[in-house]
Amino acid sequence: MLSQTIVDFCRFTRAHGFGGGVLDTLEALESVRVVGGGDGTSFKHALRTSLCSSKDEWDAFDDLFDRFWNGTPGKKHQHQESGRDARGSRILAGLTGQAVAQSQNDGKAVSGASAYDRLVKTDFSEISGNDQSVLEKIAQRLFKQLNVRLSRRRKIVESRIQIDLRRTIRQSTGRGGELVDLRYKGKKPRPLRLVILLDVSGSMNLYSVFLLRFAHALQNRFMRTNTFMFSTRLVDITGALCSPDVTDALKALSEIRAAWAGGTKIGESLRTFNLLYGRKLLARDTLFIILSDGWDTGEPELLASELHTIKKRVRRLIWLNPLLGLEDYQPVTRAMAAALPYVDVFAPAHSLESLMNLERHICSMSS
Repeated sequence: MLSQTIVDFCRFTRAHGFGGGVLDTLEALESVRVVGGGDGTSFKHALRTSLCSSKDEWDAFDDLFDRFWNGTPGKKHQHQESGRDARGSRILAGLTGQAVAQSQNDGKAVSGASAYDRLVKTDFSEISGNDQSVLEKIAQRLFKQLNVRLSRRRKIVESRIQIDLRRTIRQSTGRGGELVDLRYKGKKPRPLRLVILLDVSGSMNLYSVFLLRFAHALQNRFMRTNTFMFSTRLVDITGALCSPDVTDALKALSEIRAAWAGGTKIGESLRTFNLLYGRKLLARDTLFIILSDGWDTGEPELLASELHTIKKRVRRLIWLNPLLGLEDYQPVTRAMAAALPYVDVFAPAHSLESLMNLERHICSMSS
């Protein structure tokens, strides 16, 4: 009964302007299965994450959810939806009742917080062994939804580019009138390039696996993406992350000879990047992302110099630091203090919620 009602809710959202299809419905069913129903809050978040792919849909979701599941439809929809709302209300009440009963039995539930909320916001370094597999499933779903939203946003941006019909027809006359090569008014935008540098030194050990998954998700969304990891030296891992399956990608990474969990030489790694890859990969359409806690055994002057070189050539330089999620963290190490003047965005990367916030920075570049 629950599965069929979820399918009905997905149809209901599409009837009210949502753009989801069959894959989104399957994703919603899987999301609810992963969180195990839980209480009403986790159930709602699972559906929201699966079905919303734009800010407008996100904003409209609460009203549609209440109308369908809580039996509070708008006046003009009340007659048509009353039977469906009653069924949804019974199911939602049952889920909430199960969660209350469970919290009374084991005494472990946190008031007002679902398992989903807790795991999405929890620092990666504090994830217990029991929660690890659940968090990985949630991460896989969230990263997939990030890819879908970014893809749809890019299509919207590209649809605003006006085709120059006169030039297109003139260009096609030599091909028998076939419109092979579209011409545009103004400059046709190039796809955004991402360059990702991931710190895999010892101090990043508790974060590296999830950040690698995040880098894999970004690389499989953007055609023009190059990914590197570093500790005491820089290693190009773009080829290893090419596999669509994240498990295969992580297996390929494990076979790369690199100084995993070693020391950190950020400045020297950036110098290697600039010497070997800078001319090819750095341009005004490049988003340069560093994922690191900023603990560097090298000289801060070298780090500042190399970041200055990168900053002059890219569109935006983003530094995501897991330690920034700590309440009392201050970027006072020599390396971070030297780096900050060249960083456009300094943001945390300690949880799934913080990683998903990168979307707005990417979208602000591509819109």
